[in-house]
Amino acid sequence: MDDAGSRLIFGAMGLGGGWGSGPLEAADIAAAHTAVEAAVDIGIRIFDHADIYAHGKAEAAFGRVLAERPDLRQTIQLQSKCGIRLPVPGLVGQYDSSRAAIVAGTEESLRRLHTDHLDTLLIHRPDPLAPAEEIAAAFSGLRLAGKVRRLGVSNMSGEQMRWLQTALDEPLTVNQLEMSLYRRDWLESGVLVNHPEGAAVSFPHGTLEYCAAHAVELQAWGSLARGRYSGRPAERADGADGTAGDGGAAAADGATAALVSELARDKGCTQEAVVLGWLLRHPAQIRPVVGTSNADRIKACAQAEEIGAAMTRQEWYALWVAARGRPLP
Repeated sequence: MDDAGSRLIFGAMGLGGGWGSGPLEAADIAAAHTAVEAAVDIGIRIFDHADIYAHGKAEAAFGRVLAERPDLRQTIQLQSKCGIRLPVPGLVGQYDSSRAAIVAGTEESLRRLHTDHLDTLLIHRPDPLAPAEEIAAAFSGLRLAGKVRRLGVSNMSGEQMRWLQTALDEPLTVNQLEMSLYRRDWLESGVLVNHPEGAAVSFPHGTLEYCAAHAVELQAWGSLARGRYSGRPAERADGADGTAGDGGAAAADGATAALVSELARDKGCTQEAVVLGWLLRHPAQIRPVVGTSNADRIKACAQAEEIGAAMTRQEWYALWVAARGRPLP
């Protein structure tokens, strides 16, 4: 994407006062103003949404910010996601990337966000019942109407992107995946080829390579690992994504948090900057999505790019091995 700001992205999931059924309150709008201002202050220029976040209230809260600060829209990029239907009485939750659902979801997002276009629309998750041609037709119509400029995906493999691209006239520009120092399947899959540990890693091998070869921007949701290494107590119990299992998981979390804290002290930065810097150090040009709505934690991410650029190979590998809970094979 063409933007002159930070490589960080603000994730708006936490706006709107939570996922309860109550209406949007004045306090929710005030909190959105505070979070957006903190993000802009540290150079963030891309704001990430989804039509389901807080049942639409996240977009609505952000839309109120834009309505009260109309100048802001000219300096930022907006992206939103569609394609998930949350469960309601009598209907199970499902994925819906039909043409009608994409168009309707986009129209609703535009209305809530108080904007006439999205810079990028993402298909939230793969829908097994949606032909590629139908997704392409929805995007083509929205683009021709000036309502969407670019199309991306979320939680898709390289092969799924390759399949979707066959029906598109424009290139896919984004793939948003869960990527962090804690959720490392994206990294483990590339080094556990021809190794028994690889059987426990579910991330589709070749996805990063596809994105690199086709100039698809990688965005990392969950990039702060929900504060696991920067102050929040760990709640891990299993050994997924190449980590130590059971008791070893808690030990790995503790060792990683201690190393993050040590590096932050040595570098004169926050723990958040170290955690995000580790992602930014990877050559795939990953763009972390900062999902907190806490202004202090948003500001704590300000040095992430600087820390990532200065992080040594030894520091990067030390963090990886600590988070794994065991040496590399």
